[in-house]
Amino acid sequence: MTTKTSTNEQLAEQLAFLKLSFMLEQFTALAGEAARAHWDHVAYLAALAEGETTLRRERSVQRRIKQARFAVIKTLEQFQWSWPKAINRQQVQHLFRLDWVAEKGNVVFLGTVGVGKTHLATALGYQACLKGYNVRFATAIEVVNTLVAAERAGRLKQALEGYRKPAVLVLDELKYLPIDKVGADLLFQILSQRYEQGATVITSNRAYKDWAEIFNNDATLTSALLDRLLHHAETVLIEGPSYRMKDRVEV
Repeated sequence: MTTKTSTNEQLAEQLAFLKLSFMLEQFTALAGEAARAHWDHVAYLAALAEGETTLRRERSVQRRIKQARFAVIKTLEQFQWSWPKAINRQQVQHLFRLDWVAEKGNVVFLGTVGVGKTHLATALGYQACLKGYNVRFATAIEVVNTLVAAERAGRLKQALEGYRKPAVLVLDELKYLPIDKVGADLLFQILSQRYEQGATVITSNRAYKDWAEIFNNDATLTSALLDRLLHHAETVLIEGPSYRMKDRVEV
């Protein structure tokens, strides 16, 4: 004769084998709640399934956030709208609907140092993680250094794939850097391969007319890159002093 204890043990073993963590931890407690509330079998099973689904979704979000490699988590709610002298708030808030991600478009934040470009770019990436998109965050110089090292090690194809595949690539701090021709060509490869294949967010303190200085003064390469990047893009202009310097300014 099968006892209740042996049945519970058998069920626990099966749930553990199936890796149904929530059901394993909660099936006994929910069974008691179901009995007190007079749930039928379907309602009890639905409660277990809902809990398991919620747990898996939360774990999936956390996994995407970890894989994104954000330097620090930022949200739109944390942004200090009163600091920039000029910013199109409605435009920025509309971007957080993430229509541009589904359309494989681009977002470019332009402004001087410290006006919140990285904050908003990170917050967009974080929002994309919450909505189920795979995201990769990296600074431009980090990308160049990674790809140069990969090329020397004969692993360039795999390294490029790491930046091409994510639904959203956040490329931070694209500005005047000591990027030589090799680095400029590698950045161009990434952005070209992502054209109409994935969404890209870029921050820069350089106006578009000065981007040739970023890409080793190669006007042809820069023109080709901007042609692809801006075909499906929204440019957000932010004006104002550096937020990080505000305490010194106020003294």
